[in-house]
Order: sequence, then C-alpha cells, then structure tokens
Amino acid sequence: MLAYTTFMSTPLDGAPSLSSSLDAALRPSHWDEYVGQKQVKANVRVAIDAAKKRGSMPEHILFYGPPGVGKTTLAHLVAATLGSPLKTTSGVAIERSGDLAAILTNLEPNTVLFIDEIHRLSRKIEELLYPALESGHLDIILGKGPSARTIELALPPFTLVGATTRVAELSGPLRSRFGGGIYQLDFYSDEDVRDIIRRSAGLLKLEAPEEVIERIAARSRATPRVANALLKRVRDFSEVHGRELSAALCDEACELFGIDAHGLTKDDRRYLETLLRGFRGGPAGVRAIAAALHEDSDTVEYVYEPYLLRLGFIERSPRGRILTSSGRAFLGEENILA
Repeated sequence: MLAYTTFMSTPLDGAPSLSSSLDAALRPSHWDEYVGQKQVKANVRVAIDAAKKRGSMPEHILFYGPPGVGKTTLAHLVAATLGSPLKTTSGVAIERSGDLAAILTNLEPNTVLFIDEIHRLSRKIEELLYPALESGHLDIILGKGPSARTIELALPPFTLVGATTRVAELSGPLRSRFGGGIYQLDFYSDEDVRDIIRRSAGLLKLEAPEEVIERIAARSRATPRVANALLKRVRDFSEVHGRELSAALCDEACELFGIDAHGLTKDDRRYLETLLRGFRGGPAGVRAIAAALHEDSDTVEYVYEPYLLRLGFIERSPRGRILTSSGRAFLGEENILA
C-alpha cells in the first residue's frame, strides 16, 4: 500500500530519526489521551490496578487486531502505568534460542517485555518461552548427545505483552499462557478518528479547520496510524506550497497521493477491478487473485482485504472472494469519473 508507506531513516550515529521521534510525540502517554477501544482499556486497567494492589506484576497480555490500531501504544501505557521499564522486540528478530535467552536473562526486575508480531516466533522458541511465562524460569540445554544437561535459570519477574495481526497463527499452548487476557482491537469509529486527528493537529501546532479534519478522517481507513500519517503528509503539502490548510488543499493533496474519498489507494482499486474484470466479480480464491495482482496471498489477505471488507465492497465466502453490489457501484462511479 504505497500511499501509506512511511519511510524512516536510521542515522549512522544510532540516534532516533526525526520521523520516529515525531511518531513517539503523537503517541498517547496517559490513558485519558488514548481514544477508542474503551472495553479493552477498561479490562487492562483493572488487571494493572489489581496487580499493583497485590504488589506484583500483571499476568501476560496479548493484543491482536489490524495494523495501526494501537497495540504498541497500549504496551507503552501498561509499562508507564506500572512505572516499569519497557523492552521492545519482535517475533521475527528472535531467530534462535540464544536470542530469547539473552533477552530474558538481561531483563531488569518488573520489566514489561513487548514482542510485536509474536506470531512470527518459531515453535521451538515458543516451547522455550512456556516455562518462562508459567513459572519464571528458563531451561537451557548445555552440550549435545548423552552428555547434554539442562540447567534452570531463575528469571526476574516480568510481564509479557504480545501483539499480533494474525492471532490464528499462534499455537494453542502459547495463547493459553496469556492469563492477563487476550484482547481484540478493532477499527475505529469516525468520531474517534476525528478526535485523534484533532489531538495530533494540536501537538503539531497546526490550525486544522474542521472540514480538513473531516476529510482526513474519511480517508484514514478507520485507523489512527493512517490518520496521523495522512495529517503529516497534508501538512507537508501545505508547507511546500505555502498555503493554509483548507478542504480544497486537502483534496488536492490526497489526489496527488492517490487516495480517494473512501481512503482507497490505486492498489485497492486494482484489487477490485481485477476481481470484476478478471474473475467476473467472483467467487475467486485468494491465491488466484494474488497471482493476478503479482502479490503474495498474505499481502492480499491481510493488507488489501480487511478495509475492503469493512466497506462492504467484497465478501469472503467458502468458494472465494465476491465483489458485492456496493463494490460494483463504486467501480461504476469510478468509471464515470474517469
């Protein structure tokens, strides 16, 4: 989805980039600043408050949902509320048993360990993680063959916060270790997205008229990360052209970015057109669609389809993907406009 890609550079000296610093500045630092996901927030805060009263760390927590809906922010808020250090890594970065052992044995007491895309952990790593989550120790095997022996290392108390976009890919035994709760984060309401944009505009010191906020919210795909990224890109367009933020400028900027009034990009429209023209509106299997788009099936299923499903432009059936009447009407409108 090129229209929403944020390119971030890492300076040679290891300092955080301007883009990452700005993203961190927009991230809520208090629960009252975190908009949306009310039921998830309420449940997590109960678990944290109860643990604090007992003088212990909360049980391990798992968040799942589409990209950009606040899973990482919730991990930061959990750590901040506990007054605990936050250690961040990702499932794809933990390739070997030694990687996990190094992370766990170097944790400070009462750390919140955040593993993003935790479904990317291999089964071997998962099995090594089980005793660490259940009983707070790590089993390490020294040597090979008949002379191999296992030593048990005690770990400092910690809380694992896992995040994933594909909860179904987590094994049952790993899911069962999240005694603190497994919480689904969903797309945001239009009003919540508008509130997020207003807050971000204030932090960026932007005079954003309500009509600009409305237009950005409508194109944000019901996702805070997309809303903030689009706000920053519209701001850049305004600064480069020396014009104040307005509805007309926002529309002009989004046309340049290739983002329509629904928040769809040229890649989304190409998906819909392929389903209509290449497969007569379906049903069509995801692999067949992916081959026609020259994409892998995971990209089609987890990047293209969730928002198209939310808009009601496509349906998933046992026989494959089907273009709905709303999707056909949208393509008809596009053809008329073209």
